[in-house]
Amino acid sequence: MVSVFWVFVGGGLGSLCRYGIARLISPIAGGFPYATLIANVLSCILLGYLVGLSVRGQMAGAYKLFLMTGFCGGFSTFSTFSNESYSLLQSGQYAMAVANIGGSILLGLVCIYIGLRLSV
Repeated sequence: MVSVFWVFVGGGLGSLCRYGIARLISPIAGGFPYATLIANVLSCILLGYLVGLSVRGQMAGAYKLFLMTGFCGGFSTFSTFSNESYSLLQSGQYAMAVANIGGSILLGLVCIYIGLRLSV
């Protein structure tokens, strides 16, 4: 039951941070889903860093649940990314949709790598 608590608290904090980024970025977004991209990029860097620590045994189970499963899970958002990409396609903004999809995936992979390197 304690495990569920740590995931719950971490997920709530991650979701609040994602919401905060959306509120800060929305006035300057200009049609491109920058807030989701920023949240996902930051979450990938953090998750990569935490995975690096975890692989070396430098992170206890409760921290993994709180930070990796909870916080990063609540902070990043695949469903919102997918919906925004679909909306761009539906509205005929194909270049923006491709930039969002390709950029998000490529940046996510690069950011996981960066996070892993930072943990060394």
